[in-house]
Amino acid sequence: MRAAGLLWAALWGLLLPPVAADEGILHASGNGVPPVTKDYCIIYNSNWISLPKSLDNATFGTLENLTSTVLCNYSEVPSGLMKDKAVVVMRGNCTFLEKARIAQSLGAKMLLIASKSRLSPLSDNKTDFEDVTLPVALIRYNDIVDMQLTLGNEVNVTLYSPPLPEFDCSMVVIFLIAVFTVALGGYWSGVAELENLKAIASPEERETRRKKEENVTFTPVTVILFVVICCVMLVLLYFFYKWLVYVIISVFCLASAMSLYNCLAALIAEIPFGQCRIACCNKNIEVRLIFLAVFCIAAAVVWAVFRNEDRWAWILQDILGVAFCLNFIKTLKMPNFKSCVILLGLLLLYDVFFVFITPFITKNGASIMVEVAAGPFGNSEKLPVVIRVPRLEYAASTLCDMPFSLLGFGDIIVPGLLVAYCRRFDVQTSSSSVYYISCTIAYAVGMVLTFVVLALMKMGQPALLYLVPCTLITSSFVAWRRKEMKKFWKGSSYQVGWMP
Repeated sequence: MRAAGLLWAALWGLLLPPVAADEGILHASGNGVPPVTKDYCIIYNSNWISLPKSLDNATFGTLENLTSTVLCNYSEVPSGLMKDKAVVVMRGNCTFLEKARIAQSLGAKMLLIASKSRLSPLSDNKTDFEDVTLPVALIRYNDIVDMQLTLGNEVNVTLYSPPLPEFDCSMVVIFLIAVFTVALGGYWSGVAELENLKAIASPEERETRRKKEENVTFTPVTVILFVVICCVMLVLLYFFYKWLVYVIISVFCLASAMSLYNCLAALIAEIPFGQCRIACCNKNIEVRLIFLAVFCIAAAVVWAVFRNEDRWAWILQDILGVAFCLNFIKTLKMPNFKSCVILLGLLLLYDVFFVFITPFITKNGASIMVEVAAGPFGNSEKLPVVIRVPRLEYAASTLCDMPFSLLGFGDIIVPGLLVAYCRRFDVQTSSSSVYYISCTIAYAVGMVLTFVVLALMKMGQPALLYLVPCTLITSSFVAWRRKEMKKFWKGSSYQVGWMP
């Protein structure tokens, strides 16, 4: 289960910006004193029209509610009713172009098309709209109803499309979550290593520790095999996403519930209260751990049921995701720096290939990794292998949907394994956490560099492209300065002899 968990976590080592579609804002104001205003989401096509960037340059028009018609022919509207007004009609069988030409010929100032279904991009040909000059936008029918109830029957409206801010505070939250998880996971791995070292002094404690030990060690051969499997799995997801996405969701529920249990059980073990036990299957089990297991399973089940509820399900996904990453950073042990270099180097090449090279191979010119991340071929189900934080700055997209900044689990776990190795090496050599602290700082610097490039290029970035060099170079420099490179490269003889 652990190897499978790391496999699909590493499949997505990608930092994605929020998707920016042709989304705008309808600003509506009533005629009350003081006037009540409210904003609504619209979808438009920037190839047809160019909306103002702010309200300062926007032109208002009186809204004429004609949602009883679809405006597919001139006979549906009395003469003169649309003159110099913002008109809203229902979406019908005719095209947007037919509606726009009728509305323009009748003197309308702007055309709103109300839709009872999910808003989708306007995709008629640009050349067909060369003779259309009035703004055309799609709006939810429920928003028109809300507008009438909230602002009254006399409403003035205008359209504008403010640019997305260059930087969003959600990136700060992503940064803090990532650095916290890597630092805590590495520290926890060091605590486990210290307990192992103490157990060596006593044969009885050592045997007990071996029975309890759940760590998995990656050798260079298994690292190479693991990366090959990652490549195969990503390609399979690209072609069979519709079915495999539910396998990934199931694995995430099981793995995250187990990880959350392990994380919380480690905290509960430090509490000296409520340690009553019951006999079950020839074992004495603490009652509080039974309740903890039920709680963790329930958390995973609730997320699975409500995973598409964007307003709050992302919080539960992030909690489960952080627990998943912490547990794997602590559990999966790299035996030496050599294995770390092989793993991080190969996954860096994997990331770069599937983000930057595959667009030259695929028929539609899209990156395989970005396609899988977004759900290829319009699939609404998304892979739960990311930390998600909604955008915090106000923009059109926050009205239309809840856009998220995303960071793949692989961008936390893979560098986190190196940080954990540095922490264990500190424990083994009594080096006052110098490797651990320097590698954690290097990870933070790599994350900042990733965000800067993301803001400049405005496209998904393979975060490992920046995280791997920062962490590997920093760790190597510290080992070289301390004249411990040979020992750091080969690992501790204790570790090799201890693992069964």
